[in-house]
This record gives sequence, structure tokens and C-alpha cells, in this order.
Amino acid sequence: MSAVRVLLVDDQPLLRTGFRLILEAESDIAVVGEAGDGAAAVEMTRSLLPDVVLMDIRMPGVDGIEATRRIIRDGTASHDPRVLILTTFDLDEYVIEAVRAGASGFLLKDSPPEDLVQAIRIVAAGDAIVAPSVTRRLLDRFASRLPAVRDEAPPPGLDTLTDREREVLAHVARGLSNAEIAAELVVSETTVKTHVGNVLAKLGLRDRVQAVVYAYETGLSRPGQS
Repeated sequence: MSAVRVLLVDDQPLLRTGFRLILEAESDIAVVGEAGDGAAAVEMTRSLLPDVVLMDIRMPGVDGIEATRRIIRDGTASHDPRVLILTTFDLDEYVIEAVRAGASGFLLKDSPPEDLVQAIRIVAAGDAIVAPSVTRRLLDRFASRLPAVRDEAPPPGLDTLTDREREVLAHVARGLSNAEIAAELVVSETTVKTHVGNVLAKLGLRDRVQAVVYAYETGLSRPGQS
């Protein structure tokens, strides 16, 4: 199996150096480049073709949100890179916008090295690294940033889902894992995984993170619901 190709994007050289040292100690991860701003990140993604872009949000010029949007837009026609957002949590209220721009999740800058390594591997494999419970907590906190839902109109795309798929999507938005959803619905975990895959395919979503955002945007899930 070839190594996961990673592009580091942060305007602080010392942080990039630290991330590089951590990642290059892993035999299955290769750091292919570093960028100090969003514009450079977009250009280097085009030329270096990384599998995962480790992206800071707050940078001069083109910030991480706009860079993510451009990378995902460009990537759909080429090698489909994944973007992993770096956040300080308390300060970055833009993390939801970054996820909506196409990021596959986010990671705290002060996370342990092993969490960074695992996050890179999971995102490269095509999944989202944000724990559903963390995603839910952030969406509850920043729900006011999401557009208002019009109750009189059915949300676009929801009518393509079966009743069971809607049910599974609602559980995903509650922060349940596949195993927890399986226990809730009394079905196998494989069945749940199939339903989640169908939901993502029908709605044109990349991963569970975007599925949670979709559930909030359409009103299928609301802040404070249990």
C-alpha cells in the first residue's frame, strides 16, 4: 500500500515543522509539501496531488475556508483530496463553514500526536474523523450560523430517501455511531453502514460530517433535540 500523501498548511512555520516531525515518523505517511497560506495551498494541491490537506483556518490572504472550498471544487475533477481542518475550538467559529465547504472534519491543534496520525489515516480512507458527538456539540453551539429552515417546504433531497434512511440520518445527526444505531434499530451494523452509504450517495454528500450539517440545514435535526 502506498503512503498517504499529506500537504501541511499553516502560517506558523514552527507548527508545520512539528507536524512534519510527527507524521514523517510514520512509515505509511509522507509529507509532500508545506504552504503558509490558502492561495499557496490551492496551487500546491494541484501540483503535488496530496491525499490529505491538513488545513489551518486563520491565515492571511486566502483563509482556510476559502482554500478548502477551492480545493474541493477543483478536486472533484482530479484526484479528490480530503481536507482536515485544524482548529483551536474556542476561537474558530468558522469550523462549520469549513465543513460545509467540503472539509472531512477537524482536529484540535493541541491534540496528542497519535490522534493526528490516526486522523490522517481515517480521512485518507474516506471517512470523517470528527466524533459524531463532537460534531453535534459544535453544531448546537453554532446553529445560529446555519440558514433558517422553512417548515412549509420539504427539504431538497429528503424525498429521495426511504423512511428507514431518514431514520438512520436522524440518528447520525444525534451523534450515534453505526454500532449504536444498529442497537437502536435492532439491525446489524453492516445494514446500518449500507443505509449510511445510500444516504450519502442519494444526497451527494462526502461523509458523515456533511450528513450532520445537512440534517441541521433541512430541519431533520434541531439544536437541543435528544
